[in-house]
Amino acid sequence: MGDQSMTRLRAALLCFLVIHSAVFAQQRPDESYNPKIERPSYTAAGPVIAVDEGHRNFQTLETGYEPFGRLASADGYRVRSVTGGFTMASLAGVDVLVVANARSKQPQSSAFDDAEIETLRDWVQDGGSLFLIADHAPFGSASSRLAEAFGVNMGLGYAVSWQDGRASSEIRFRGAGLGQHPIIAGSAPWERVKSVKSFTGQSLGIPANATGLLLLPSDTLEVEKKDQIALLARGGSVPARAAVGRAQAVALNFGRGRVVVAGEAAMFTEQIFPRLGRLGLTAEDDQQFTLNVLHWLSRLIGQDGSAQ
Repeated sequence: MGDQSMTRLRAALLCFLVIHSAVFAQQRPDESYNPKIERPSYTAAGPVIAVDEGHRNFQTLETGYEPFGRLASADGYRVRSVTGGFTMASLAGVDVLVVANARSKQPQSSAFDDAEIETLRDWVQDGGSLFLIADHAPFGSASSRLAEAFGVNMGLGYAVSWQDGRASSEIRFRGAGLGQHPIIAGSAPWERVKSVKSFTGQSLGIPANATGLLLLPSDTLEVEKKDQIALLARGGSVPARAAVGRAQAVALNFGRGRVVVAGEAAMFTEQIFPRLGRLGLTAEDDQQFTLNVLHWLSRLIGQDGSAQ
């Protein structure tokens, strides 16, 4: 290989490394996040929360959901990861299973095979609790079949609403935007959730047997591509579908088990983004909302909202 070819190869490799590093450096867990919980829910041997890392997950305890794990641990939960496919053996001893931003091997395909979906349905039916989180595109397509197994339809795009007079994918849920559910009310006055902020997610359908926790504003649209959000913000026109009557988080009972599905992932952790700073648990009441979700799934909060 000649000197010029070698120079071009080095330049191409350098370009690749710069682009690759930029993509993966866009967000990172906030290592300074320190959850302050005055009244931990469990002082010893709390329920087991298992975070999935067997489905090419973008969010795991080793990556973006380390602050989530820190928060759950501070509240007394025993937090661990679960690897490989879902089987009754791999779910043994798990009280709450968290699946965050699973990724499929092929575009527009499920990250979970038929056997895994059937296993999770049976596990929840028998009393397990599932916390399924799938962000904006392309994450929804990897989890949509699993969500549909529990009756929840995923929008698969980017939810955009008008916040402070401009089109934005960062949405605040307050007042009528918060559903009537024990997760919102908490089991004590200081646990009530008054405001939640999400950071670019998708929409979810609300099945008849479910309660919408974070109800999308009536003017919310869902677009297919991220760059269309900026076009809308500048007053442009893009293909979009209305998301009226849909939500960004829903809760439901399924047999003897419980399920929460969320269409946005950043609100449940704490990350640092270039130019944007810290986003996630420290915004609004996002930390309390996350705790209340876990409390309901682990049955610390009863179906009527009372403490168990």
